[in-house]
Amino acid sequence: MREAVFHPEARAEVSQSVEFYEAQLDGLGLRFLAAVEQTAERISASPEAGAPLAGGFRKRIVSGFPYTVIYRVWEDYVYLVAVAHQHRRPDYWRQRADHR
Repeated sequence: MREAVFHPEARAEVSQSVEFYEAQLDGLGLRFLAAVEQTAERISASPEAGAPLAGGFRKRIVSGFPYTVIYRVWEDYVYLVAVAHQHRRPDYWRQRADHR
């Protein structure tokens, strides 16, 4: 199992989405957060299982929400570069390719 490290902007995307969903329905933001955390855990446990993308990136879908976690696998950790809405701004996260 590899450590999952969030890019600071990916962490901000999660926070903004939690706030959005919580404003829509009490508790929905927390369900979104839990789904993202479960996705990060699955990535950490099986990083090669995500669908490959160009440039060495991979993706996993956040269960129950229209979001995808985009990440890159490094030797001792996985770098979660984006928590991207599936229907907005494709590939905006590509400039985040550098790891911590």
